[in-house]
Amino acid sequence: MKERVKIIEGDITKQAVDAIVNAANTTLLGGGGVDGAIHRAAGPELLEETRQIGGCPTGEAKVSRGYRLPARWVIHTVGPVWAGGHKNEDALLANCYKNSLRAAVDTGAETIAFPSISTGAYRFPLDRATEIAMKETKRFLETDSTVKQVIFVCFGEKVLKTYQEVLSRVFGG
Repeated sequence: MKERVKIIEGDITKQAVDAIVNAANTTLLGGGGVDGAIHRAAGPELLEETRQIGGCPTGEAKVSRGYRLPARWVIHTVGPVWAGGHKNEDALLANCYKNSLRAAVDTGAETIAFPSISTGAYRFPLDRATEIAMKETKRFLETDSTVKQVIFVCFGEKVLKTYQEVLSRVFGG
């Protein structure tokens, strides 16, 4: 199962996968960080489609086309803003991964790339968020054979090292 998970440092907008996950805000209308980069790379058609989708609650996932991205689909999910761990942030972040992976299956995606959801401007502690991401991915892969590869695209060496360490801890080896 661990062979179905890959960790790289890079730009999620350049990933030639079936679906990429966008760490979006609730409006789905673009923003900073990963969200802004995905909107810029996909082109104005993405904004037109996300306006029609209408928004997304925290922890949920919505799907759009990828337009000018190498990925066919963009799965938009809204991570929680860290509030000290007292506002159900762990469960909401876990739902981001569960719902994004379920959306990948619904679109027929066999390959999916994730950013580190909520760890930037939303200030979710990196190690804690990575642990949740890996545990939810492992749970999913134990029962699903549709998704052949999950790629975590890390921005920066600190994030990359954290993901590598947590992958070994959660998946073993």
